[in-house]
Amino acid sequence: MKTGDKAIADPKLTGLDVWVKGEVIDVEKNPFKGIVIAIKDEKGRIFFGEEKYFKVA
Repeated sequence: MKTGDKAIADPKLTGLDVWVKGEVIDVEKNPFKGIVIAIKDEKGRIFFGEEKYFKVA
């Protein structure tokens, strides 16, 4: 994934009941967690976490 892509975030990460769709705003190579992705949804909320919690939308 790269900045500008559309992605969905797993409910395990967001704490919500459904997958959240948003735009990737940051992709970081973290030496402890691996690749960390941040998305921003249409409500302006930002969710970030390990790559395993995201899928390309």
